[in-house]
Amino acid sequence: MSELPALKTLHRHAPDYKPRVAVLLGSGWGAFTQHVQNAVRIPYATLDGFPKATVAGHAGDVVLGNIGNKAVAVLSGRKHGYETGDVDGMKTPLRVLRAMGCEVLLQTNAAGSLRADMPPHSLMAIADHINFPQRSPLVGVPGTERFVSMVNAYDAELRAQAIAIAAHRGVALAEGVYGWAFGPQFETPAEIRMMAQLGAHAVGMSTVPETILARHVGMRVLALSLITNMGAGLSHETLSHAHTLEQANAGSARACQTLLDIVENLQFSPNTPPNEAAP
Repeated sequence: MSELPALKTLHRHAPDYKPRVAVLLGSGWGAFTQHVQNAVRIPYATLDGFPKATVAGHAGDVVLGNIGNKAVAVLSGRKHGYETGDVDGMKTPLRVLRAMGCEVLLQTNAAGSLRADMPPHSLMAIADHINFPQRSPLVGVPGTERFVSMVNAYDAELRAQAIAIAAHRGVALAEGVYGWAFGPQFETPAEIRMMAQLGAHAVGMSTVPETILARHVGMRVLALSLITNMGAGLSHETLSHAHTLEQANAGSARACQTLLDIVENLQFSPNTPPNEAAP
């Protein structure tokens, strides 16, 4: 992975910087970057292979710095499959951060709820996912390492810690299964009923490809959803991206404070090295 040009660029901005935690921010979570101490901000546009930010609510920056005593690398925004049809848009950013030393990917998103007990502004720790489109960012990757096990894709130990940390702060962090819908259109009520019957508790248009990529390079994954709406047909809300951003912004302060507490207090042992087949 050492030949990645973006890695050299980041090293020029922050020589010898070795973050252990990568944080990927979705809609409603952007204000988290305000908590990064000694922050160095590098636009995606200056980093070879990083995506162009095209979705409102995604800034398109790498922010290097500290949260408490932890060195972190924050990806402020992601590329979604629905933007171009490709699902490997975050391949280079995640490989670069793994090469810098990141052992854990803590990613966030905005999602619709399929559970009555998980209304808007709730927070959910993802315990597993359903890849409804059955698309993979590893298509075309050579070698046997592309056959990545997705058992414990969302690290159970890290998730248990996150739930305990949130509870200590008086925040209920639900656990649930995240269903990936390709988008960009919202789901129909019939699709939401199907997803619920198949075991999904929340639905969104991101996260799953990044989890697959992170597992491919040997990173442990913890993922949090900020619930912005009920799924289609489960309320009288009119769904739109503007509505999603409005609700995400309304729940942002609590979500970002919870994320800050988790990053500050998360404990983990050294991870296994990344797959050598991920250049």
